[in-house]
Amino acid sequence: MTFDAEQVYQELHPRYQGRVRRNEPLSRHGTFGVGGPADVWVTLETSEELLDLVSLCMASAWPLLLVGNGTNVLYADAGARGVVARIALNAYTIEDRGDGTALLVAGAGVSWPRLLNDLAALGWGGLEFGPGIPGTLGGGVISNAGAHFGNLGEVLEWVDVVDARPNAENAPVVRHYEHAELDMSYRHSRFRSQRRICFNDEGQPVVAPRELIEPMEIITRLGVRLHRAEPQELRAKIEEFKQHRKRTQPPQQSAGSVFKNPEGDYAAHLIELAGLKGRAHGKARISERHANFIVNSGGASAADVVALIVEARRRVKEQFKVDLELEVELRGAWENRAT
Repeated sequence: MTFDAEQVYQELHPRYQGRVRRNEPLSRHGTFGVGGPADVWVTLETSEELLDLVSLCMASAWPLLLVGNGTNVLYADAGARGVVARIALNAYTIEDRGDGTALLVAGAGVSWPRLLNDLAALGWGGLEFGPGIPGTLGGGVISNAGAHFGNLGEVLEWVDVVDARPNAENAPVVRHYEHAELDMSYRHSRFRSQRRICFNDEGQPVVAPRELIEPMEIITRLGVRLHRAEPQELRAKIEEFKQHRKRTQPPQQSAGSVFKNPEGDYAAHLIELAGLKGRAHGKARISERHANFIVNSGGASAADVVALIVEARRRVKEQFKVDLELEVELRGAWENRAT
């Protein structure tokens, strides 16, 4: 079935009004600041809207890519075909258990910075390791986001998902996963295995063939364990971690760490030893401040970023026999095909 973007836009507009757009530049929606247009862009504000859109796309065979804040994503220069929907489920509640702990029940679109400030003021600890994590809690589950010797998996209790994997009914299923079912480890969860980028024999990244709905398991809500703490101490710790990030990470547009740290070493250390700090390709550059960051110095393309990814991985593999694994996700129409 051919995807008619204008027809799909006309069908979705009565439902979402100004939240649906044609040919929306993805560069506006990723921290790299690169990426071409999405055929149709829509922002989803409730879990009901998300479930309805997934149902419609499955029934109509419309390609659908669901995204968060774009903090760990490199969008293709060719943009993305089909519908791209941002999950903006921003509500949360705190259920006080009366024993010095609480359960945070949060939508997948809740942002880390906003949430940490709120929790600190209320005297709830558990997530204060992450003030420099710019993404959403839902994205944090996928990559088991962490910093300063803490990670989300240590306090995550459960998640709810919309399962869009093919089934006999051709309809999404709402599922609940407890922590033990999530396979949480270093920068990994059960949801990450669907998104891993491999490299071919020439060292070029290979994006898996696109599914109709991506990801096929869409996180909508999560439960996080909190504990009582002094607001002043929480604010001090959060500020300390913020300042550390300012000192050690570049201020330019980026998507955070490009590669996972290999066992027993740091990707930044190996890239620096390979002599690549400051290496540029077009308007993209390996940061002089932190070699595991690629920054957009103004007008970079996704192709510029990929060229540096390929060179850094190749040089580290040649010199140190270490095969770096990509942490950044590639999304959209790579290699002039819907991927």
